[in-house]
Amino acid sequence: MIGSRIKDLKEDNDLYQKDIAKVLGVSRSIYSLWEIGAKNIPLKHLNHLCNFYDVSMDYVLKLSNKKKNKNIQKINILDKKAIGYKIKTIRKEHNLTLRDLASELNTTSSTISAYETGQTLILTVFAYQICKKYKVSLDWLCGRL
Repeated sequence: MIGSRIKDLKEDNDLYQKDIAKVLGVSRSIYSLWEIGAKNIPLKHLNHLCNFYDVSMDYVLKLSNKKKNKNIQKINILDKKAIGYKIKTIRKEHNLTLRDLASELNTTSSTISAYETGQTLILTVFAYQICKKYKVSLDWLCGRL
């Protein structure tokens, strides 16, 4: 999903995988899996990476080709409840039930409920699907805009 963009950012900044892994507090092998697209980067690490490079999440996820947005606020900790509220708002605006959205994301209603109530931080892949389908910014969804 995002491997090529994070690799390009790393190379544009003359950094190595071990450098970025250290910044993110993960092993080089885990970072490598994100970079080659073999594993999805968790949203909290994506946020940290975007803060580090001062780029938008939308850019990294290829939802936009615009690297920077002057309105983006760097946040250290994603607010699960605020993100959940926005997910619920999107769902209701499109007249979807929990089951409908769960079906679209190929997950369970209880998983969507856990996201909407802020019990669990949404998976990056699900956030990406929501943003793409409903044409919303991931930076907005995560409270960075």
